[in-house]
Amino acid sequence: MAVESGLAVQVLRGIYLGLLAGVVPVLVSFGFGFVFKYVTGLTIPALGVVVLAVAVAGINGGLLAFNDQTILQSANSTTVLTALMVILMMSFYAHAQGDRLGGTLPKRISLARIRERTFNRDVVELVGTRGQVRVEVVGDVADMEGYPPLPEPLRAEIRETEWTFPADLPVGEIETRFEDRLQSEFDLAAADATLDEQARATVVAAPPVSGVSKRVPSGKRAVSVEALVPTGVARGDAVTVFAGGTTATGTVVSAKSGEKKAESNPADADASTDGGTDAGGAAAVGTTTGGNGRVTVALDRADATAVLAADGGTVVVRSRGTRREFELVSLLRRAGHRLRRVTVGADSALAGRTLAESDPRDEHGVVVLAVRHDGAWTMAPRGSTRLEAGDDAFVVGSRDALDAFDGVVA
Repeated sequence: MAVESGLAVQVLRGIYLGLLAGVVPVLVSFGFGFVFKYVTGLTIPALGVVVLAVAVAGINGGLLAFNDQTILQSANSTTVLTALMVILMMSFYAHAQGDRLGGTLPKRISLARIRERTFNRDVVELVGTRGQVRVEVVGDVADMEGYPPLPEPLRAEIRETEWTFPADLPVGEIETRFEDRLQSEFDLAAADATLDEQARATVVAAPPVSGVSKRVPSGKRAVSVEALVPTGVARGDAVTVFAGGTTATGTVVSAKSGEKKAESNPADADASTDGGTDAGGAAAVGTTTGGNGRVTVALDRADATAVLAADGGTVVVRSRGTRREFELVSLLRRAGHRLRRVTVGADSALAGRTLAESDPRDEHGVVVLAVRHDGAWTMAPRGSTRLEAGDDAFVVGSRDALDAFDGVVA
């Protein structure tokens, strides 16, 4: 009994000694496993790391201590060997965890990335294999300084609408997308949104400065057609209008459905609108719900006259195929870049200089994708392309770089 009691005491003492002496070896094993995997992408042999860890623990020769007769035949052999086993197991585990972390940690990490705000896990909804967040406007929608106040119906509609966004985006990126969608959905002149970690948005907005007229291309006329409207028609869709023996193709500038067919009103401001005049405020509509309604289409002048003379018509939506440009913009946004159109001012430092001379990539951190001079666009301009006052350009860069470049180009 005394021998068994003494053995148990030595084992417990060995565990205690192993835990106490294994702190530094564990850190060494973890550090070697993590650094080697993170830098080279390869796994360092665990046996070499563990031998080093045991040697660091103070047992001479590392694993060779199992064959050291001075240890095996000593009075405290059980304690020492137990401590050695504890250190071995802890070192193996620490090395495995360090190797695992080195393989999963992103290679490109910066202070800005670490400081990016993210949403609380409680607001992330799992849809399929991806998570999404539902953004909700809280409080009253404030008026933007320098603009007229928002109409109350529009203010209430903004407050009651909800949007969903991918949950893997940082909060700042979703704020930008949310502002873009607010301006697109409600035709706002400007919008500013701030989101917290609970996906609650505070919105400041400016009302639309005009209605249908700003969406009608030059040389076109906007004509409203009362017809059976398909479900899902939205602004920008290409449609064909059949009215009174006339077949006309145009682009939707506004649409409304789901109401009973109303009597034609000659005083309706958007019945026929020239591209250069203001038609008044048209309600911003997302997509139609189907049924009898009214679609306002931008048509050529000759077609517009014929459609106006007809009593009602038929609207058929045309396919535009896959819009790959939206995929490009999405990829740019995911990479932290923005696409912006700028106009070279008369007093700009870029006016009268070639792209090679101004070097916007190195000097301002932006890339010029296209330049319009005298009405003609040049894609992927060369360094010899000269910018003149009044030229338009599409540039890509981070938001801060584009904001700074706006001041230079203006």
